[in-house]
Amino acid sequence: MNSQLAWDDLRLFLAVAENGSLSAAARQLRLGQPTLSRRIGELEAAVGETLFVRENHGTRLTPLGEKLLPAVQQMAEWARAAEAVLEQDGRRPEGRVRVTAPPGIAFEFLAPLAAEIRQTHPRLQLDVLSSIDMLNLSRGEADIALRSLRPQDPDLVVVDLLRVPMRVYASAAYAARLPAQPRVEQLDWIAFAAPYADLSVNRELARRIPDFRPVFASDDFNVQVAACKAGVGAMVLAHAPHPHSVLQGLVALPIDLGGAEGELVLVCHKRHRHLPKVEAVLTHLQRGFAAVRAAL
Repeated sequence: MNSQLAWDDLRLFLAVAENGSLSAAARQLRLGQPTLSRRIGELEAAVGETLFVRENHGTRLTPLGEKLLPAVQQMAEWARAAEAVLEQDGRRPEGRVRVTAPPGIAFEFLAPLAAEIRQTHPRLQLDVLSSIDMLNLSRGEADIALRSLRPQDPDLVVVDLLRVPMRVYASAAYAARLPAQPRVEQLDWIAFAAPYADLSVNRELARRIPDFRPVFASDDFNVQVAACKAGVGAMVLAHAPHPHSVLQGLVALPIDLGGAEGELVLVCHKRHRHLPKVEAVLTHLQRGFAAVRAAL
């Protein structure tokens, strides 16, 4: 067994272990799958044992791989901590900042904000990682997160929090076909499809409507909004007015959601909170939060 294992090789091992397949890990790492497979094979040769069992629909760790995983996860956190120390040494806001957010927030909030950030800090590069799945800030998978849930990890800091009412929206053409006071079960609902069919919006509609079945479902929030604007049906949306809101072109329906509210939480790892480049982006995001609060 070779005791001189390189971090770059262990980083590949970690990606495969956490993604559960070579193909998913290759996409995350932006490597070709044959290259990744070869590199993992070389790592296993250096270790002297296999680390993964290759199966038809992915990979699973061997007993040795299970033992190795916690140590490599810790190494990933140490590597990110070392990067943060080096970045802190320079005070100019420059370099790449990765922000992860759900697709709707990424589309209507972060993408337009990028123009403002670019004008103010031309040396910054903003990477927006659009996903419902939560990336690991402790290991540097992203620098900033916009989430619908407050973090449980004590190392993660809530920088700001936006609370907005939830309402039912539809196109004007669809709304015109409804009774003056429609009931919740009379609406054609647009909701999430698998693998996100158990998200809170779907669960709440299922609680209110017996045998709930959406007329249109998608795993992509932006596709749902497009269907709503096309008049397919109604959907539950956060009432968060701002210049680039997806609410434009939609009307609120008189459906009582019992005071339901949504939260958008701005999260950062405490280790990165005061890095100049991260602080610069956080400042713009907080201004965006303040603008929405002022418009409510």
